Amino acid sequence: MKKYIHQSVMGKIILGAALSTVLIGGSASAGTLDDVKAKGFLQCGVNTGLTGFASPDDKGEWTGFDVDYCRAVAAAIFGDTSKVKFTPLNAKERFTALQSGEVDVLIRNTTWTIGRDTSLGLDFTGVNYYDGQGFMINAKKLAGINSALQLSGASVCVQAGTTTELNLADYFRSNKMEYNPVVFEKVDEVNAAYDAGRCDAYTTDQSGLYSIRLRLSNPDDHIVLPEIISKEPLGPTVRQGDSQWADVIRWVHFAMLDAEEMGINQGNVDEMKNSDNPEIKRILGTEADTKIGTDLGLENDWVVKIIKGVGNYGEVFDRNIGSGSPLKIARGINAQWTKGGLQYGMPIR
Repeated sequence: MKKYIHQSVMGKIILGAALSTVLIGGSASAGTLDDVKAKGFLQCGVNTGLTGFASPDDKGEWTGFDVDYCRAVAAAIFGDTSKVKFTPLNAKERFTALQSGEVDVLIRNTTWTIGRDTSLGLDFTGVNYYDGQGFMINAKKLAGINSALQLSGASVCVQAGTTTELNLADYFRSNKMEYNPVVFEKVDEVNAAYDAGRCDAYTTDQSGLYSIRLRLSNPDDHIVLPEIISKEPLGPTVRQGDSQWADVIRWVHFAMLDAEEMGINQGNVDEMKNSDNPEIKRILGTEADTKIGTDLGLENDWVVKIIKGVGNYGEVFDRNIGSGSPLKIARGINAQWTKGGLQYGMPIR
């Protein structure tokens, strides 16, 4: 009897373990990449409108640095940059949209912090733009001001629900200065208030200030002050618990950097496929018996598709926010590591 009970219990344990394995395996196999492939497009969360990074034109066509990253992911998966839909999200709703599955990935000038990485159920996959918080003022209104350290007593426009609010408070407190925060939930409200003269200064990521300045009534009246008061590493974000999907987003970024470093661009990618350089052959999927693409759940020419679709990192940067754009932001610390910057693509091998 004891032996029978023991075998019966053990059978249930084994059956339960097997059932658990099936369920876990089923859940793991139905990840975000499979879901995206099944529906036939990528749903990408972007800014509601930030010139150079993500903004729609009068026909509803989206352009920008972050938009091109969304298109790069679509190219890697489908070989087609048009297979992406954009969900404009403000700072307050962006994380909920990702957590709930409304979007597959968030590529929306979002700062990587420990709090967001550990408490929101999110994973950052890399830093596609190293930024820092700054200040913009109306130089005509505040004549003689050339430093943020001269802003004691100023009213400062800032967006709610961002790390910008905390950095602003820390900066003024640490420098023993007083200030009056003028807080709005939506970036359009902040822009309008500043443009109307309701505050003396505007603070956000410095890249954003250059973008916002172009949309003011009199852009030439405004200057961006030199101080950078924080580290703002911006990058794509995914939900925790899906390592394959995180790998896809992460390696799309690294592939764009590696392509730039190796001199692969939209104009020469087909020619480069004939290269004898083993590193280039691995990147472009022409090396015999390579499984780098298939191990990601993609085709082996996934990098070729990215470069044909949007270009390498440098091309995407220059076209949208760099020398070839109205913003004309210098590469600075976003230059390749070989040129004194922080951008460094992990090796594809």
